[in-house]
Amino acid sequence: MDYVSALLPPAVMAVLFIGVIRVIVKTQGGANKTKEDAAVDAALARVQGSQPAPKAEA
Repeated sequence: MDYVSALLPPAVMAVLFIGVIRVIVKTQGGANKTKEDAAVDAALARVQGSQPAPKAEA
């Protein structure tokens, strides 16, 4: 029975990992994609707008 206790944790982790990947793939796109993209674009614009402009060297 030592082999069961040795193989069970990796098998459980593999199943959970596959489940997480499936959830990530399924939630990409869809009805909320436009809303999520707009939120990311707004956050990037805020970050880039708050940074001072780089000084040009002559």
